Amino acid sequence: MDEHKSDIQIAQEARMLPISEVAAKVGLDEGMLEFYGRTKAKVDIHALAQKPRRGKLVLVTAINPTPAGEGKTTTSVGLADALNSMGKQTMLCLREPSLGPVFGIKGGAAGGGYAQVVPMEDINLHFTGDFHAIGAANNLCAAMLDNHIKQGNALCIDPRRIVWKRVVDMNDRQLRQVVDGLGGVANGMPHEDGFDITVASEVMAAFCMASDLMDLRDRLGRMVVAYTYDREPVTVSDIHAQGAMAALLKDAIKPNLVQTLEGNPAFVHGGPFANIAHGCNSVEATDTALKLADYVVTEAGFGADLGAEKFLDIVCRAQGFSPDAVVLVATVRALKYNGGVAKDALTEENLSALEAGLPNLLRHVSNIKDVWGLPVVVAINAFPTDTPAELELVERKCQELGVNVALSEVWAKGGEGGQALAEEVARLCEAPKEFRYAYELDQPLKAKIEAIARKVYHADGVDFEPKAARMLKQLEEQGFGGLPICMAKTQYSFSDDAKRLGAPEGFRITVRDVRVSAGAGFVVALTGSIMTMPGLPRVPAAEKIDVTPDGRIVGLF
Repeated sequence: MDEHKSDIQIAQEARMLPISEVAAKVGLDEGMLEFYGRTKAKVDIHALAQKPRRGKLVLVTAINPTPAGEGKTTTSVGLADALNSMGKQTMLCLREPSLGPVFGIKGGAAGGGYAQVVPMEDINLHFTGDFHAIGAANNLCAAMLDNHIKQGNALCIDPRRIVWKRVVDMNDRQLRQVVDGLGGVANGMPHEDGFDITVASEVMAAFCMASDLMDLRDRLGRMVVAYTYDREPVTVSDIHAQGAMAALLKDAIKPNLVQTLEGNPAFVHGGPFANIAHGCNSVEATDTALKLADYVVTEAGFGADLGAEKFLDIVCRAQGFSPDAVVLVATVRALKYNGGVAKDALTEENLSALEAGLPNLLRHVSNIKDVWGLPVVVAINAFPTDTPAELELVERKCQELGVNVALSEVWAKGGEGGQALAEEVARLCEAPKEFRYAYELDQPLKAKIEAIARKVYHADGVDFEPKAARMLKQLEEQGFGGLPICMAKTQYSFSDDAKRLGAPEGFRITVRDVRVSAGAGFVVALTGSIMTMPGLPRVPAAEKIDVTPDGRIVGLF
């Protein structure tokens, strides 16, 4: 690879296939496609409704994220390309990037180097308009809720207990807390309000958990938007908004088909946050891919303690998915960061720091094997500064747990650089497994939270603040006790303290509040301080993004 080329330069120089040719690789004819230009399309999946799943499901996850980066999406793309080059018909399933992080810190989010999904600029910006539709549906609900109160409030909604926020797909801290409805009776009922980023909306979570449009409509109707003066929940169906919201989403719910740089098919659909929601692409995309391909590679957000736990305990349980193998992505640089090395010194060989940071990786590995009973391979995302001694240390420590390590060079070489990883994944997919969950649904909500904290985070226990304890009792009384748990926790640590890196011990998790996402189908337990509307950094990525006179985008990663 030319190291001087940016990701966007590589993507723009790629020769993309017509999307109809990409679709034909997995048996999709043009009659099932709704074209958005030459290189992207939505798939009408009605014709596949009765088709059985046949693919092997591979989950890609990672160690806890660090400023050094892990390359989880890049690894996912490269692995799919490598499996295809081995003659194994493979589809990739990824989340759609959010505009806020694209213009904030991350820049683009479609892979990197020679392991990308394209058209990269479209995917990172407006794409097929899914996020705009989700934002419109969310804000329609907010407008109808406030209008109900303005027009007489027949449901006796307490304006102080409105839990539904408006959304915008941009990092805008100024909108986190607002007061609206000012200016007199004609302008509505004044109340405290706020904005979340679109990917934090429960509409997004319900969208990604829905099996079809009618299931989505039902899920939208179950979402709790406020409470009455008697503290009874008020749902979207109570204000009769679910039908119109579903109408806004009727096209968005169809999976988006694009391609990798090597012309292999990829679904990029949906994008819930992984620290406050379940952090996985839509189940429609994954289900459809499992019907079309021999292998399906999907990615879960953030570290395995968040995204993978939620994919396995929430998504797989709800949709009957059963993973065949797990890929855990790590970098030598990120492990040294976990071992206490400053970001600007990560390129220097430091075996003692690497050994100090390895417990983070090893804890994730043992969780996947021992908590969920799944076979796992560690993918070391290679960097030129990695030394043979450092790579040997990682491999030796993983093999002590009976887990193989594969060096992934997909950033520089595309699918060719993922051959070793693909071979190990194919082997693991044939290995015996006893997939199980970290908890059972019939346990009390508190017990489910305790199970995640003790088994997955390795905490000594959980402390529930009074507000959280009251809400847990209330939710069980209201019939939500049988739902799975979605933990809202910092992504940077196994604990709820972002500064406790590695594999911390001797800590407890504090649950400060609990909410129900009845449409998505889970109860959210909030720990620490979780941001649902990020802000822009001192130097936003947007400052580097520009457009040329011929309409070509530059500076996007």
